[in-house]
Amino acid sequence: MSTPAQRLRLAEWLRLSDTQRALAWAGIVGFVGALSSVGFRMLAQAAQSLFFGVEGDPARFADELHWARKLLVPALGGLAAGLVIRFGAHLAKGQSSADFMEAVSLGDGTIRVRPSLVKSGASLLSIASGGSIGREGAMAQLSSMLSSWLGRRGRLPKPRLQLLVACGAAAGIASAYNAPIAGALFVAEIVLGTIAMESLGPLVFASVVSTVTTRELLGQAPLFETPPFELVSPLELGPYLLLGAMLGALAPLFVRALRVAEQHFTRLVPSVPLRLCVGGAIVGALSLLRPEVWGNGNPQIGAILSGEGAVGLIASVLLFKLAATVACVGSGAVGGVFTPTLFLGASFGALFGSAVSSVLQRWSASPSAYALVGMGAFLAGATHAPLTAILMLFEMTLDYGIVLPLMLACVTAYYTARAIDPASLYSGKLAHRHAPAASERTIRELIRPSPLTVRPDATFEQLVELFSAHRHNYIYVVDERARLLGAVGLHDIKSLLSRPELSQLVLASELMHTDFPALPADAPLGVALGRLLAHDGERLPVVNDERERVLVGALAKRDLLLTLNLDRAG
Repeated sequence: MSTPAQRLRLAEWLRLSDTQRALAWAGIVGFVGALSSVGFRMLAQAAQSLFFGVEGDPARFADELHWARKLLVPALGGLAAGLVIRFGAHLAKGQSSADFMEAVSLGDGTIRVRPSLVKSGASLLSIASGGSIGREGAMAQLSSMLSSWLGRRGRLPKPRLQLLVACGAAAGIASAYNAPIAGALFVAEIVLGTIAMESLGPLVFASVVSTVTTRELLGQAPLFETPPFELVSPLELGPYLLLGAMLGALAPLFVRALRVAEQHFTRLVPSVPLRLCVGGAIVGALSLLRPEVWGNGNPQIGAILSGEGAVGLIASVLLFKLAATVACVGSGAVGGVFTPTLFLGASFGALFGSAVSSVLQRWSASPSAYALVGMGAFLAGATHAPLTAILMLFEMTLDYGIVLPLMLACVTAYYTARAIDPASLYSGKLAHRHAPAASERTIRELIRPSPLTVRPDATFEQLVELFSAHRHNYIYVVDERARLLGAVGLHDIKSLLSRPELSQLVLASELMHTDFPALPADAPLGVALGRLLAHDGERLPVVNDERERVLVGALAKRDLLLTLNLDRAG
């Protein structure tokens, strides 16, 4: 039979700490997020087969379709997506349809299953019928929804549930772009607004697990095949700087065009199914002249990076694709704008690079190099997330030579766009993030009820059993009225484990620290942080007030740090 000392040591070795639990949850979410993303891809391909009879890039086989089919398929797809939203609203009656950004920055981490499935179904139909939107939005939403569902089943407190939802979003984006660093940084930079390790560590872990899982299921081929990058001359840094400034100036116009289109569509066509049908019809009409407007633009980006396409063709596709994206997003189609943004940046960068090559000639890189930098610069200007843009393009190329011009162009685009308009592509969803200062908020919403307690007459053996069953450094001692009398520390009993004769003689009242610190339930966050940082444990007891000291719960250090990070992001 094992001794109390052996049981306690085994429990310490097996039981996870708060940080280890957070990483374990992140790993689970990363795996589930990858599976949901791969499943969404497969469903999109199946739906595309229903619309066109074949799978692959819609723009590739659009030329072979009859003109009436080119016009009708996107319109019917939009109508079907609108009907899914309309009837789905009845199925999910009374449930909010918050996306992952709202759930993390505004809500409590709750994303309802039915509304998310409705939105994902609508996105699936719009994408499969040729809509000019990205699939990363639905992937991130599905992954976040599953993360929220798992976290609520695990009864995670609000700050940890919010972080878990953020991990789900990072997993979805990493899976969509085969870019684990960019997936984590996108959520940290745009959604959380902080790269503190309390949040960044789990985000990175979820992204890595998601990317590895996706690569095992779909292969390790990069999203885009890119030629080797070379900075031919230091003189090129000037054109790259100018490219960043130009795209930084154009990005706010693009963001504004999306918002104006959405306002006009909503005012002119109030019916959701009809509105999405009109948006799809516009995409279909544009495809009569330029079939490349169908889809998210990934194949077209690949062609530009490979040096295919004349200047006139790229310029034409750029204008038509811009109009199709504005019409599709403005009509309310559910999907991402990330990939279309990359396409617009690549097209403009290629055109700019052609002009630079004609002037600098042998002192300039090929237009495809400027297309790569243009992708990052326009993304940085539109999202106000230069770190995400830099690392995403670096992950796509794995070419260190691109880093210098890419950093220069992305940072220039970011500052230029911010100077013109502080609103970004996602600021509409995050404009509400104005959290009160830490000195004004209290810990009341962070209190965990039912902390680990014993009575003063608890025996040494009972204390050992409790410490063995729960990963805590302290157990609180309370009287019959639940008033906090003190706490017994794990280190207090370790020195007595070698003396089993004391197991029934030593009581909790003899081991407890009567001067143990506690927090009142109305303590401001800043005050609580100071006391927690001065304490060697992971939690502090919370009492109703400092006079009566009735124990009402406990406050975890990690919950407080996550909350403060989110507040600073606001």
